[in-house]
Amino acid sequence: MASVIKGKELTSLELCAGGGGQALGIEQAGFVHKGLVEIDHHCCNTLRLNRPHWQVFEQDIEEFDGSPFEGIDLLAGGLPCPPFSKAGKQLGKADDRNLFPAAIRLIEKIRPRAVMIENVRGILDAIFEDYRLYISGQISKLGYQTDWRLLNASDYRVAQLRPRVVFIAICYEYASAFKWPTPNNPRPLTVGETLFDIMASRSWKGALSWRQQADEIAPTIVGGSKKHGGPDLGPTRARKAWATLGVDGLGIADEPPDASYVGMPRLTLPMVARLQGFPDDWVFSGKKTQAYRQIGNAFPPPVAYAVASQIYSCLNKQAIPTIKHQIQA
Repeated sequence: MASVIKGKELTSLELCAGGGGQALGIEQAGFVHKGLVEIDHHCCNTLRLNRPHWQVFEQDIEEFDGSPFEGIDLLAGGLPCPPFSKAGKQLGKADDRNLFPAAIRLIEKIRPRAVMIENVRGILDAIFEDYRLYISGQISKLGYQTDWRLLNASDYRVAQLRPRVVFIAICYEYASAFKWPTPNNPRPLTVGETLFDIMASRSWKGALSWRQQADEIAPTIVGGSKKHGGPDLGPTRARKAWATLGVDGLGIADEPPDASYVGMPRLTLPMVARLQGFPDDWVFSGKKTQAYRQIGNAFPPPVAYAVASQIYSCLNKQAIPTIKHQIQA
């Protein structure tokens, strides 16, 4: 687990907090959460179970009044991905699940010193170039320098590729101090190295040979949505990729294989959570499908930590008077 950075206490508010992946990474970076907004009941229960002291608002961010949080240091969020995902119709701003307008409204209301929003790789597609420029332009008018960056989770010791896009907006007077995180070394552990102890926990005789077969990082874990996707590791192509690692991706097991198990094992929820970079003591609320969606849709905590720690360092530096910065998109 990442160690918490020491320094001046900085505060944060998180939108669409989900099962807590981004929130955990931001906490590890040194920020103190003053509020987390999430509409899903199971996700809210997960946040409360793991951090009883967090103030969780179970509501739609389109109806959330940000007034009590004016002047907070960091406004973060993992906005819904389906409007921009290649797995969907990529309706973008026309999709009723697009919450960028709500986020822009809250940024204008709250005026945080920094903004950090995570989304899928698809938002960088050419089809959304005009919309990205619109988002950057609207936020730039409020006094921020903006940037978009594609990050691979495997560059930050997460045992899967998992490309995610992070949008950053920093108040002009601090923007020159911000630097994107650099990839960590050494390489991430393989699936076999990451999960061997759990796979062997019930004395499965095939655990050692399985570890040798599972000698690559994982394919991107797919969480699905409320309308589509269940407790499995994705569509046919994804399941074939898992099969090369000796994993049956058709479902999620209730427990690791026992001593007499024969065949390809399925992953359990704790295994998937570990592949996402969650600590083993992070608990997910709800039945298997609800819990799996929280895990599968999460922003890996180590990646959130890497970005948030750079923002933390940036905001702790002395502000530099700045007239104007060019928008980067």
